[in-house]
Amino acid sequence: MRASSSSSLPTRSPLSVLRWLVLAVMASLLSACGYNDFQAQDEAVKAAWGEVINQYQRRADLIPNLVNTVKGYASHERETLEAVTKARAAATSIQVSPETLNDPEAFKRFQQAQGELSGALSRLLAVSENYPQLKADASFRDLQSQLEGTENRITVARQRYIAAVQQYNVLARSFPTNLTAMIFKYPVKPSFTVENEKAISTPPAVKF
Repeated sequence: MRASSSSSLPTRSPLSVLRWLVLAVMASLLSACGYNDFQAQDEAVKAAWGEVINQYQRRADLIPNLVNTVKGYASHERETLEAVTKARAAATSIQVSPETLNDPEAFKRFQQAQGELSGALSRLLAVSENYPQLKADASFRDLQSQLEGTENRITVARQRYIAAVQQYNVLARSFPTNLTAMIFKYPVKPSFTVENEKAISTPPAVKF
């Protein structure tokens, strides 16, 4: 006797159907509550942060040659030269990664160290103005040019990071996406703090 065609079709249990319905509803809720937006914004913040780190590292790489060049013409400016060297050592000793963005204190230490290095560099460049032979040195002028370009890229990278964090933090603080942030552990990200916006776009002066 031939079995009926309907008996050969796979059947879903009520529990299986319910499971799929729950998954579909959860996917819809996650989309409505900004989960996908959080993922996209989080990646944007990490990418902007990576560029900030790269540009600060580029600046750190230029400093040893800059210090040695200045030392050749202004060796008695020992205090200023040592200040730059120490500030660089302090800045590069801080380990940073994407996880730094989840640690406000670590971020603050990084920002402070980089700010102190910027100040030390500004003083060194100001001192160099007193040495015409140093200013005429081809290597020094090349380093100045590279440093100026790097400082400008740092400024741009910082501004992009600040913009990315602002967009991310709006999601993290607004209802109902703040509920998604709590459930999936998307904390508010730290940003660079300055007294005013002008300070962000004012790198150490590099004169020719």
